[in-house]
Amino acid sequence: LQEPEEKKIALELLETEQAYVNRLHLLDQVFYTELMKEAKTGKTVPEEVVKMIFSNISSIYQFHAEFFLPELQKRMEDWHHNPRIGDVIQKLAPFLKMYGEYVKNFDKAVELITAWSEKSPPFQELIADIQKRKVCANLTLQHHMLEPVQRIPRYELLLKDYVRKLPPQSPDRGDAEKALEMIFMVAKHSNAAIAEMERLQNLWVVYQRLGLEDDIVDPSNELIKEGPIQKISTRNNSTSEKYLFLFNNMLLYCVPKVIQVGAEFQVHLRMDVGGMKVRELKDAEFPHTFLVSGKQRTLELQAR
Repeated sequence: LQEPEEKKIALELLETEQAYVNRLHLLDQVFYTELMKEAKTGKTVPEEVVKMIFSNISSIYQFHAEFFLPELQKRMEDWHHNPRIGDVIQKLAPFLKMYGEYVKNFDKAVELITAWSEKSPPFQELIADIQKRKVCANLTLQHHMLEPVQRIPRYELLLKDYVRKLPPQSPDRGDAEKALEMIFMVAKHSNAAIAEMERLQNLWVVYQRLGLEDDIVDPSNELIKEGPIQKISTRNNSTSEKYLFLFNNMLLYCVPKVIQVGAEFQVHLRMDVGGMKVRELKDAEFPHTFLVSGKQRTLELQAR
C-alpha cells in the first residue's frame, strides 16, 4: 500500500526535526558548554564573548528537544488514528520568534569566532578539537551555527508542500493552513529584524563619515540617497564639488574634507525636507541643473 503523500511529508518533517535537534545539542551542549567551561578557568577567552557568540541557542535547543520534537513524535506514532500535525505546528509558531535574536546576532558571532581564534590560540585549539569529533562530521562550528538560521525557511517549505498534498476533506486542512500562515509571519518577522539591523548599521557608518554631529544622529532616520554634486556659483560662473546626503527628513549639503581625520565630510547646510522645493533649470551653459530651496536658503546644483 502506497503511503499518502501528506504522511510522507509529515515524516520528513519529523526526520529533519530529529537531525536538527541533534545539531542543536551539538551547538548548545557540546560547543557552548565546553567553551564556557574553559572560559571560566580564564585561560581561553572571556565568558562574555562565549555568551555573545551563542546568543540564545540554549532556549532554542530546549524548546525543540523538550517540546516540539516529542509532540511531533507522538503525532506520527498515532497517525493511523489521528492524521494531523497542523495544531502542533500552530503551538510551535509563536516560539519561533526566539530565532529573531539568534539570526540577528549571527554575523557578529562569526566575526567573534574569527577574531578570538586569532587572539587566543587555546580558544582556537579547543574549537578544532571539538570539530575533529565524529559528531561534527568534518564541518566547522560556523557551518553548524548556520543551521538554525536556515530552519524556519525549511519549515515553511515543508508545510507549504504538506498543505498542497492534503486531500480537500482532510481533518487537518484548516489547522495546517493556519499554521502555514503563522510560520510565514514569523519568517517575515525575522527578515524584518535583519533588514532593520542592516539599516541601522548603514546609518551609523554614514554618521561616522559626517563626524557624528549631535543634531544629526537619530536612529529613526532613513538614508535615501547620497552622492557628489556640483555647486554652481552664479557670481563667477564656476562650479565646485560638493556632496549631498538625502534622508527621509533632511538634506545635508556637505563639503568633502581634504584632510580626512575622523570624518570624510563637513556639513555646511542642513535643509528640512518639510517645505523644501526642487525646480529644474533650463540653462544652456550648465546642463542638468536644478534649484533646491528650503526655508533658509536656495542652492543651485548641477548633476552629472
